[in-house]
Amino acid sequence: MNVLIIGKVWPEPGSSAAGSRMMQLMEQFQQREWNITFASAAAESRFAVNLQEKGITPKRIKLNDASFDNFVSELGPDIVLFDRFMTEEQFGWRVAEQCPEALRILDTEDLHCLREARHQSWKKGEEVDLKSLDIAKREIASIYRSDLSLMISSYEIKILKKAFHVDDALLIHLPFMLDNIQENIITNWEPCDKRQCFISIGNFLHEPNWNAVLYLKEEIWPLIRKELPQAELHIYGAYPSQKVEQLHNERDGFLVKGRADDAKEVVENARVLLAPLRFGAGLKGKLIEAMQCGTPSVTTAIGAEAMHNDFPWPGEIREKPEEFAQAAVDLYRDEMKWQVAQERGVPIINQLYDKRELGNKLIRKLGEIRERLDSHRRENFTGQMLMHHTAASTRFMSKWIEAKNRITD
Repeated sequence: MNVLIIGKVWPEPGSSAAGSRMMQLMEQFQQREWNITFASAAAESRFAVNLQEKGITPKRIKLNDASFDNFVSELGPDIVLFDRFMTEEQFGWRVAEQCPEALRILDTEDLHCLREARHQSWKKGEEVDLKSLDIAKREIASIYRSDLSLMISSYEIKILKKAFHVDDALLIHLPFMLDNIQENIITNWEPCDKRQCFISIGNFLHEPNWNAVLYLKEEIWPLIRKELPQAELHIYGAYPSQKVEQLHNERDGFLVKGRADDAKEVVENARVLLAPLRFGAGLKGKLIEAMQCGTPSVTTAIGAEAMHNDFPWPGEIREKPEEFAQAAVDLYRDEMKWQVAQERGVPIINQLYDKRELGNKLIRKLGEIRERLDSHRRENFTGQMLMHHTAASTRFMSKWIEAKNRITD
């Protein structure tokens, strides 16, 4: 099989859960000895993974440029995976024109319209309103145009079915695909008494993470610090801006550390992870990482959403600042409670995120759709309709931009 992945950005597994997710998908394809080409129009940062070293062919492409048509036609992929809906908008119609038999997959990462609607709801103090957002119209259209969308959250699948009537045949629940936590890993975890600090971690380009850190600084950490005057909170995250760094205050034990050279190492050395997320969507990589490192966490209902099914949370879920702070203090002080919370993460990872089981599920689904691709598309009339009109409108806009660029150059 020949797979083309069109990335919004070059994968940075050390910077974000999205980067880790992309590497997990490519690992599944490589295990089947499929050929992978990863293409992106984004600039490559020094933190991007070296794809060639991993046996993946990198390819730089241009937006609104016919050179992509020649590239994808010559490559002749069997499967094209779009990294987030914005990429499908840019390149989906070109793939459909040049490689009509290629299976088109959308990896949503998380439901962007849900994250934005929750953000607006939090800012305005209003009910969450998905359908009024332009980003929802764009994202749902992209899901309909694709042959299959990879959904990381079961909750988001429910929303797509109920609010937007997306057919089950177009969706697959595919959370993070992880190694099981084996007994030898558990025995090597640092014990409670060897861990001293609280930790918060997350890419600062992601608005919910910045908001959570500000919430910690202004409302939650002062309450914790009052109970634990010697405790420290270490704030880690890729791409910290000046406004993030200005929150650093050694006197208050609020220490902004910036990018972690080894995220798992700093999480494993912390006693409790704090993630007071007030809006967002998808699954939270920081909370998964905490479970993998045996680090109990305190988060919100949005933070824990769709992550643990009926398993008890490995820590506490609290909404109000006072309750959140008290839960964090109790976990920090009570070694027995801490130990119970630590142990709860193991069955969640091993039973809900088993990469072998989930990988096989994905490959089976791709095979089923490929075997009946024509009928699969005929049954998705809304998708055909959207592709027809989108291809027409986007084609002419893209060609206008291309012509304009040639004149400018």
